[in-house]
Amino acid sequence: MKFTYKHTLAACYSGYITQAIVNNLSPLLFVTFNRTLGISLEKIALLITVNFVTQIVTDICSSKISDFLGVRRSMVIAHLISAAGLVGMGIFPYVFPDPFSGLVLSGILCAVGGGLDEVLVSPIVDSLPGSAKASSMSLLHSFYCWGQAGVIILSTVFFAAFGTENWRILPALWAVIPIFTSLLFVKVPLLPFTEEGETGTPLKKLLTNGKFLLFCLLMISAGASELAVSQWASLFAENGLGVSKTVGDLLGPCMFALLMGSARLWYGIFGKKIRLAPVIAASSLLCVISYGMIVFSPYAWLALAGCGLSGLAVGIMWPGTFSLASEKFPSGGTSMFAVLALSGDIGCSSGPGLVGIFTGAAEKGWIMRIFPNADPSMAGLKAGLLFAAIFPVIMLIGVIHNIKS
Repeated sequence: MKFTYKHTLAACYSGYITQAIVNNLSPLLFVTFNRTLGISLEKIALLITVNFVTQIVTDICSSKISDFLGVRRSMVIAHLISAAGLVGMGIFPYVFPDPFSGLVLSGILCAVGGGLDEVLVSPIVDSLPGSAKASSMSLLHSFYCWGQAGVIILSTVFFAAFGTENWRILPALWAVIPIFTSLLFVKVPLLPFTEEGETGTPLKKLLTNGKFLLFCLLMISAGASELAVSQWASLFAENGLGVSKTVGDLLGPCMFALLMGSARLWYGIFGKKIRLAPVIAASSLLCVISYGMIVFSPYAWLALAGCGLSGLAVGIMWPGTFSLASEKFPSGGTSMFAVLALSGDIGCSSGPGLVGIFTGAAEKGWIMRIFPNADPSMAGLKAGLLFAAIFPVIMLIGVIHNIKS
């Protein structure tokens, strides 16, 4: 079989689905870890921190790793590591003396594989032949959304059919996708990230460039705008509408992912004829409006609609910033994408973290003065999102500045 650049694209799409699996499967099992393995909620929260720190470290080291191993080997190894982490999720807790240590190791493997995947997939697609780079990037990132929705829906179906007591089988089933993806990257054609005879822009030069630092700020804002809502959407649905955890997952983060993916798919199809920067600016404004719906709506269903609208709004932000930075710095190379991914991951942590701080503050009572008629937990979420609206505002101002310059 002769492999073409279409197969390379397919491998990259599968790579983003892998990233969605390693990022979203474990949170669906947190309650199961607590009940079946006896792991406290405090330790489970620590798993999130370990995952984040590992991804940050991987982002920092990824350009050196890919330079040493080469892009092809790095991608094959990244997906095999992700598969090992997924399989280990159901095995390590039962072979380690302490089940928590087994989950930590599994989480580290998933984070390393997912981190390498995140940094390298985008420049691989950006290097492929074709002029519609922004559309291709948006379409690529839509597969993360389809993967996220697929993990939630199919895992929910699995639990309904086979019961949560058989949860150990589920990660091994999902590991089939990164294994298949690793085999694809053994064969598909790859192109260098820079033109022949050129080298990537040195990291020091990038970090001392004001325009590039603006893109880093935009990536932080994009990540924070995205995760500030999606990480809390299930709780919004459960508490606001009084539905079960399963229905909450489907109405909250699953709806968010599908609408975010739809925005990316739309730009991937029609973006060739549309300027990217104005679309990001309009999306940022729409995101502020959606936050306003969530925070100030007196009706739970309207607030939930705001959650979905925010998914539609943030869809273009992350891949769009990648594409704008690539246009401004065509010789940025792996280092540029690594720093942008690092900035985005920092935003992904700070957004929901900020909302969490306000949610905890609601228990102390002062948040209730702002939302006197709200449930305490919902009041904290609303106050956190009200403050987190600063991120899409920064996005809007930054993109307008980029258009003018």
